[in-house]
Amino acid sequence: MKNTILLTILLFQLNNTKAQQHDYSPIDKRVQKLGSLDSFNVAIIADTLTRPFSDKEEKARAIYYWIANNIKLDIKGTKSNENKNNDPVIVTKTRKATPLGFALLFQEMSSMANIRCLVVEGYIKNNTEDINNKPDETNHAWNVVQLGQSPEQWFYVDVMKASGFADKKMSLFTPQFTSQYFFADKPLFNLDHYPNNSAWLLGPGAKGLKEFYALPVIANGAYSFELKNVLPVTGVIKTNTKKAVQFRYGINTDKTITSVEMIISDNKKLQKSEPMNFDVTAGKLVFDFKFKKEDSFPIRILVDGKDFVQYNVEVTE
Repeated sequence: MKNTILLTILLFQLNNTKAQQHDYSPIDKRVQKLGSLDSFNVAIIADTLTRPFSDKEEKARAIYYWIANNIKLDIKGTKSNENKNNDPVIVTKTRKATPLGFALLFQEMSSMANIRCLVVEGYIKNNTEDINNKPDETNHAWNVVQLGQSPEQWFYVDVMKASGFADKKMSLFTPQFTSQYFFADKPLFNLDHYPNNSAWLLGPGAKGLKEFYALPVIANGAYSFELKNVLPVTGVIKTNTKKAVQFRYGINTDKTITSVEMIISDNKKLQKSEPMNFDVTAGKLVFDFKFKKEDSFPIRILVDGKDFVQYNVEVTE
């Protein structure tokens, strides 16, 4: 029990010190003006994107922004875990890739810009069905970028997640750029990524795959609000109809929050939205909720309409 408590503290009492903020908008705007560059090969695209910049971080950001906004997820290949069409040359022609294809293209372009970048294969949880249900093989890939010699100068990049998201049935991809998967907050990133090789776990994280799959699902919106600690800390909430569940999330309080809602699904897969009476104080988003009937079902927490955190709930009388 003591070790479990210590592990929980390690995993979820994340660093509350506000990270240095970088304004990448000038880089993003410059890359946006370049357009799709669809008549060029990989090398020319990489050179066109990075030539205006002298700093390696800026070059990497230019590559990240372009890939995330011009390459779409290969739904069929991702669903079958088929990676035969992920060569960067093929990806730039077809403009689609599996997560591994995204990571390989980012690595190739970064290498062309003299940036040390590696591909990391591993695991993510896509929805509540994945909680406590670890797969037999890796299901995702991302990159680590090295800008210096110290361990602190390795950074996470997930350009596939930055590009958008697939629906639960893996039948439809929705493009939606997310900035914060570039040089992502390491403790937060480790809540929804787990590497196949633990050497690429940068910072605090789960001690094993079983522990990782016991965590809640961390959605894109968590990055927008710079989620820092999580309560409830496990992906399965066990409660009863007599007491309210406490929800507590450390966030960046510079972000104005106007609405919090809970999307509840019943056993018939019907969904209803429950607005939360919430408060934001002392760097925390706080609300309580009492589940009124005995049942088991998934829930999604939305903050200002953005998917934030997901759980499974088991309610007894």
